[in-house]
Amino acid sequence: MEIDQFWHILKTDFGYRSPRKRRFLVEKFSFWATFIYYVQLLNIILIESITARKGAYERKTWASGSLGVVKIAESAGGRFHVSGQKGLADHQGPLVYIANHMSLLDTLVLPCILLAFNSVTFVVKKGLLRYPVLGSIIRAVHPIAVTRQNPREDLKLVLNQGQTLISQGCSIMIFPQATRSAVFDAASFNSLGVKLARKAGVSVVPVALKTDFQGNGRIIKDMGPVDPRKSLYIKFGKPINVDGSGRVAHQKIVRFISENLTAWGAKVNPSIS
Repeated sequence: MEIDQFWHILKTDFGYRSPRKRRFLVEKFSFWATFIYYVQLLNIILIESITARKGAYERKTWASGSLGVVKIAESAGGRFHVSGQKGLADHQGPLVYIANHMSLLDTLVLPCILLAFNSVTFVVKKGLLRYPVLGSIIRAVHPIAVTRQNPREDLKLVLNQGQTLISQGCSIMIFPQATRSAVFDAASFNSLGVKLARKAGVSVVPVALKTDFQGNGRIIKDMGPVDPRKSLYIKFGKPINVDGSGRVAHQKIVRFISENLTAWGAKVNPSIS
């Protein structure tokens, strides 16, 4: 399946489900799933990095590489359940996407979905720009890079750069969590994305992610074990207008993510309020 076919599925079916295939080795032996997953993942990241360094990393190139990661996860036993694209297909103009953050897979597979509807970039940790190989890909998509050390300066940076990008028609993807986690902590989920959307005058879209198919590693966080018994869920809510202080919009986002994660069997620490 090529990227144009994948985009057609998203825009007509408003979602995507991995085809059911029996993969005996990866289902029987989880270590084999982990092995073939990382061998293929490192290979595609290397290829994409070479392309990015050549300065030819355009929208469809990025999306095709991202779809390649989807296929790699499927070959290791992963089954994707992507839904909620009707609201994106019906919407005109840029958006601010706000999601929980479980694993490295989030930033690798979301582009092939989001780019079907509009240009997009991510808010990322500045340290990712210095990653060997992967860093060149991240730099090529011109993200908003924050330090995570000075919240006030990070807020100013995201609001200023984000508003500029949105005015140019580019959507923004934000993970408000301080770090990736299989547990969603609603109380610590900040409202940075809502503040950006309010300043730029655009709607927000909540995104619930359950991607702990790829776990976080103990030694190298980006390279945890793969569990083919866990399905991957990506669900988009309808665009939400940001009125007043944005508190109501933020509560709707947290509720959407919490309810879907709970339905999928993930652990959620509820908000205190």
